[in-house]
Amino acid sequence: MFEQAFKNIDDVLWKDAGCTSELDYTEQTSWLLFLKYLDALEHDKATEAALDGKKYERKLAALEALKKSLLHQAFAGEL
Repeated sequence: MFEQAFKNIDDVLWKDAGCTSELDYTEQTSWLLFLKYLDALEHDKATEAALDGKKYERKLAALEALKKSLLHQAFAGEL
């Protein structure tokens, strides 16, 4: 299941995203990993705030919608 999703993402990066070399692919992959890091950081801050009884407003709310959309497309084989 996950293997096919990753293959779909790789295919998109190579074909649709215009990656013409390994350097382009590395840049795109690095960007995705950076976004994943930001998402995890936001999640950690929200959890910490909840444990402290505080409200946390996500700084990158649009990132959550984008992530869900991309994951849905990847697992559905639509990418």
